[in-house]
Amino acid sequence: MKNRDRRQGVVLVHTGEGKGKSSSAFGMVFRAAGWGMKVCVIQFIKGQWQTGEQKAAERFDNIEWHALGDGFTWNTKNPEQDIKTSREIWEFSKQKILSREFDLVLLDEINYCCGYGWISGQEIADFIRDQKPTWMHLVLTGRNAAPEVIEAAHTVTEMKPIKHAFQVGIKAEQGVEF
Repeated sequence: MKNRDRRQGVVLVHTGEGKGKSSSAFGMVFRAAGWGMKVCVIQFIKGQWQTGEQKAAERFDNIEWHALGDGFTWNTKNPEQDIKTSREIWEFSKQKILSREFDLVLLDEINYCCGYGWISGQEIADFIRDQKPTWMHLVLTGRNAAPEVIEAAHTVTEMKPIKHAFQVGIKAEQGVEF
């Protein structure tokens, strides 16, 4: 593994309507962990229910996992609580990034928070440009990535749906969606 003083940290954004944003990011989490890097996963939307990737991460000493969201909130009954939770998770995320403890940080589903107006894209972009350690890799996932975040990133991928199993009545399957 490259020493931090020889590494160029990359900021990646996975956005779009298609499936695979978080799944791709989790691939990077396990790749980095496999190389001995210290990794932090912070989930903004997903609640406390167990996922296969979280269970797999428990097998690694160098992955720290935080599922902090209130669950899927597009049918929210309490938008004030969603804003409060998102802001608290964002503050927690900044602390983890500024701790300089991690080589890769994943902010899973943070882009949704921008899309809903709970956290400003400009605030996130300014933090990335001004405060993120230059050697740290940072991955941000979720639909509706803010233009400012896209501009601040090095690599941006938009997932586009072509076909999805749900369209033919296949519900979320263990090992594929969770």
